[in-house]
Amino acid sequence: QVQLVESGGGLVQPGGSLRLSCAASGSIFSSNSMAWYRQAPGKERELVASITGLGITKYADSAKGRFTISRDNGKKTVYLQMNSLKPEDTAVYYCGVWLPGRAAFGSWGRGTQVTISS
Repeated sequence: QVQLVESGGGLVQPGGSLRLSCAASGSIFSSNSMAWYRQAPGKERELVASITGLGITKYADSAKGRFTISRDNGKKTVYLQMNSLKPEDTAVYYCGVWLPGRAAFGSWGRGTQVTISS
């Protein structure tokens, strides 16, 4: 089993920055792909960014050029650096681990709230 705990959210003005962290524990290895998702009120959860065990990254179009996903395998932690934040980035952010048996990301934590407002 894998346990994920997200942190680092908060209230930020438009144009500001936040760095989210996702601490993993349990049966997780450096080879696992990890991802950040977000869910805004009334909307479906959507992929923001992902990173493989080798550090290959992918981003949603909305995140390209503004967000950076990274990982520290020694600390079993994944980060999401978010810059130039916009009100439409407001959502609960979740991290997930790739579950080969389901061919999908999962094992979600409780998430961390990000609110962009002036």
